[in-house]
Amino acid sequence: MRWLRRVLLALFTIWLVATLTFVVVEQAPGDIFYLMAQEIAQARGVSIEVAYAQVRSMVGYDPTRPLLQRYLEWMGELLQGNLGFSYFYRISVNQILFQALPWTVFVLSAALLLSFTIGVLLGLVIAVRRRTWLDPLITGYASLTDATPDYLTALLLLILLALQLKWFPSKGAYDSSLTPGFNLPFLLSVLHHAALPITAYTLENIGAWALAMKGSAVSVLGEDFIAFARARGLRESRILTHYVGRNAILPMVTGLALAFGGMFGGSVLIETVFHYPGIGWFFKFALDHRDYGMMRGLLILTTVAIVMANLITDLIYPLLDPRIRMED
Repeated sequence: MRWLRRVLLALFTIWLVATLTFVVVEQAPGDIFYLMAQEIAQARGVSIEVAYAQVRSMVGYDPTRPLLQRYLEWMGELLQGNLGFSYFYRISVNQILFQALPWTVFVLSAALLLSFTIGVLLGLVIAVRRRTWLDPLITGYASLTDATPDYLTALLLLILLALQLKWFPSKGAYDSSLTPGFNLPFLLSVLHHAALPITAYTLENIGAWALAMKGSAVSVLGEDFIAFARARGLRESRILTHYVGRNAILPMVTGLALAFGGMFGGSVLIETVFHYPGIGWFFKFALDHRDYGMMRGLLILTTVAIVMANLITDLIYPLLDPRIRMED
């Protein structure tokens, strides 16, 4: 059946990307073990050769083994849910994800829902009122944010609201003096620290959602059932919400699902600007410190998230739109 082919294709895509990731990372320049060996040699007063051997023994990594053998061992660990080992932190990538993933999911989920909701509403309005001042204003705003890098918006917010006005903290996920838990001071601190990253993401994506919704709504407005609804004398507000909105938002579902899947890989710049301890910050850290073990695990996580989001969208879209039926 078609759904089975899509599942198999998704699994094949994950395997292919994982294999390419392994090969590329294994052949990447730089040697984190040599950097670690330098630190050990200086701290313990031993030769660099002895320190290098100690490092390799400590992390259980032997680059002299055949590439195929290392690949099969890594793939076996991956099938068991082990995303790898961080050579810098000397812990599993799973432990890092356990700490970082909730922050990224919280910030980006809130930003995506806010930007999607506001953008869809604005797009619906400018589709109906294309000759008003709102249309060029929102179109210009969308063009500006599309041409502006995410980190530039984040830097402007950081400089103005955090460093100059000091309304918001400039780094971290919460006040370190507070005890984490479900208590009001901690929750308020989390919201306070997340406000600027959420705002940066939201401001960058509202325009894109608005233009996408406008294009979808304009195509729906030209359908015969809209003209029939108006001929029946239905109120314009009812036509806008029950006929135009419901049909125009369906194509947006795919984009929203893919945005959720890709949010793990798209959080690098903004989380780095705000020193927010999410997936993006750790990925940038892995790049800077050549921690290829952590980098490889985070890349696999991003791939799985995007592929699964695409698969879920393909499977549930026919349920959302009765006009589409999956073939057996």
